[in-house]
Amino acid sequence: MIRIRDISLPPQQDMAQLVYAAARQLRIDHTQIKQLDIKKRSVDARKKNDVRLIYTVDVLVKGREDKILKMAHNPKASIAQEKLYTPPKGKELPEERPVIVGFGPAGMFCALVLAQAGYRPIVLERGQDAKTRQEIVRKFWETGELDPSCNVQFGEGGAGTFSDGKLNTGVNNPRNYWVLEQFANAGAGAEILFDAKPHIGTDVLVNVVQNLREEIIALGGEVRFGAKLTGIRLEGGRVTGAVYEAADGEQEISCRNLVLALGHSARDTFRMLEKSGVPMQPKAFSMGVRIEHPQRMISDSQYGAFAENPALGAADYKLNVKLPDGTSAYTFCMCPGGYVVAAASEEGGVVTNGMSNCARDGQNANAALLVTLTPEDFPDKGTLGGVRYQQQLERAAFEAGGKNYRAPAQLVGDFLAHRPSTALGSVQPTYRPGVTLCDLHEVLPERITKVLENALPELDKKLHGFAAPDAVMTAPETRSSSPVRILRGENRQSDIFGLYPCGEGAGYAGGIMSAAVDGILTAEAILGE
Repeated sequence: MIRIRDISLPPQQDMAQLVYAAARQLRIDHTQIKQLDIKKRSVDARKKNDVRLIYTVDVLVKGREDKILKMAHNPKASIAQEKLYTPPKGKELPEERPVIVGFGPAGMFCALVLAQAGYRPIVLERGQDAKTRQEIVRKFWETGELDPSCNVQFGEGGAGTFSDGKLNTGVNNPRNYWVLEQFANAGAGAEILFDAKPHIGTDVLVNVVQNLREEIIALGGEVRFGAKLTGIRLEGGRVTGAVYEAADGEQEISCRNLVLALGHSARDTFRMLEKSGVPMQPKAFSMGVRIEHPQRMISDSQYGAFAENPALGAADYKLNVKLPDGTSAYTFCMCPGGYVVAAASEEGGVVTNGMSNCARDGQNANAALLVTLTPEDFPDKGTLGGVRYQQQLERAAFEAGGKNYRAPAQLVGDFLAHRPSTALGSVQPTYRPGVTLCDLHEVLPERITKVLENALPELDKKLHGFAAPDAVMTAPETRSSSPVRILRGENRQSDIFGLYPCGEGAGYAGGIMSAAVDGILTAEAILGE
């Protein structure tokens, strides 16, 4: 097939117009195109009065491709060359089934590749299946009744299940497209295969992760819910088994390959691993707030006259600033048309996160507004100093919110003026169970508030309205990534042979896609590739 890059069209063009445009690029009649596949679609909004959709397509043509390319003399057209990923099959079946701890993206895709190779993995997931989990989370948002074992952080699909479901990544890896294909086959929209910024949305993800689980089970794998890892068995410097807590008491399972795909909030497991002598170290991560604006304002700022064009959808943004004193702030996990959600996993702590449904049709947009922190910033200099710093902020927010999982919040204008907020403006917060207006300077440490004060006006220069006085900041956002790294070598194993730290919780990924790919690479290591 012939690949054509950078085809520019106005929004809301149908497939026929794309075929005509591709034919013009090749200087052939449109009837010579037998098939057209969209490989990539992105938005070019640099000119607000002329927003465009930019396509990369593969076309199958009548006639010799080399001859058509020579006649077209178009540097944007070439023979399509795909680097397709095929999961390995493994060299021989192990005597004992591999065990994977955690069923987020890393654990799920590690299990999927191992299952396809015939290794029949066993997954231990401390939370519940997605359908049960969805009901437990809904109850928490409505009543403030937290289940520490199953919540936004723990359960089938991991923390990403209750998010925007972003699938973009900055790492170019042939496994990326394979991951997207698995999501699409499991029920996500086919547009994730070509959108430059693919996303699934929480409402769809809940079904997608269940379908992926069913595929793993059909291939001989097993997923045990309500199973929390509480210990590892070691002998002669290698793993021999895993101990876990289940509804019917403590259980033990023999294994020689144990994958730690824990997620970034498994604090009790981190403590157990530290006591067990598993090499770990603190790592840099970020904390801050969720900032919320009207989605219409974001779309107006990004798309201008095209803000209401349905072909473009709800506009997003990604901002960062480095300040003169060397500190920095940035936005993360931006949720167009989304909601700020309660994401606590421990009693007595408030945590915020962001979520969007597939349609992204909520009234507000939100994003994490974060400050980068290093181990030197942590009050506690121990291995789990970052965890303790998180807990300090979460408990302070719990107190400020009213000790009922309401979150402390403040308008941007009041925050910059150092005065407590007493009334909302035009932005109605979406966080449930609700917010308590206050002065965030009394909740968050100066290390964070000072950077946010300096960053907000600078970010407003990049996105007009970002520092609008009525914008709402809800605190705290503490779980952007893992505050620890479980050390591993080039063979992807810990110093303890057979122990495979993996994914975001182990400190080696930062989002659904990178975690999924890390899980695949870990499966390949177990398979001996």
